[in-house]
Amino acid sequence: MSLDLAELLDLGRTPHRTLFDGCRFPWEALPRIGAFFATLGKPAVLGRVASSAVLEGDVWIGEGAVVEPHAFIRGPTWIGRNGVVRQGAYVRGHVLAGDGCILGHSCEFKNCVLFDEAIVPHFAYVGDSILGHKVHLASGVTLSNVKVTPGNIALTLEGAKLDTGLHKFGAILGDGAEVGCHSVLNPGSVIGRGAVLYPGLVWRGVCPPGVIVKLVQQHGETVRRPAHEP
Repeated sequence: MSLDLAELLDLGRTPHRTLFDGCRFPWEALPRIGAFFATLGKPAVLGRVASSAVLEGDVWIGEGAVVEPHAFIRGPTWIGRNGVVRQGAYVRGHVLAGDGCILGHSCEFKNCVLFDEAIVPHFAYVGDSILGHKVHLASGVTLSNVKVTPGNIALTLEGAKLDTGLHKFGAILGDGAEVGCHSVLNPGSVIGRGAVLYPGLVWRGVCPPGVIVKLVQQHGETVRRPAHEP
């Protein structure tokens, strides 16, 4: 599997394609996100923001977008047209969400890019990551972004180590990838286009495009005695 940007992401599906200029690998854009906001002009709120939502710093809200009650958005953050930031979302800054994205209830986002129509509906963590067009993270998905041991995050591909040069790096999810409920992606995970990870997985490394990864469990059964029996 190639890890090149063009093999994972369609740059026509984000308003911020210039963020990736000169990048071979998609994670090379992650350290650029903060500075990129200087190219976006004056912040504007063009959508509907609930009175109890909090917007702090430079925040762009696109036409038709909705920020629901009690959401918190710290700038710099860009929410595209017709997007939804649901009740209780915590958007910590350096977030670029394209058109039609859902940033869900009790989800946390920081230093990340969501391509158009990426959906993160509830109870997820997305940090130092890139979600491609129509990526879907089910409830409770965590994109872990820091190793428990010191050093940069490295990928292993075909037996060779590739140092990303990053201390913080969650995941790259190619266009159309799906991740099931309560899965954890370890730092530096790369999920190919159209791949599906079933619920409850702990994933590390590179997942090829178009595959389905299932968790195989063993279950034991026994007969339950009624409570009154000795």
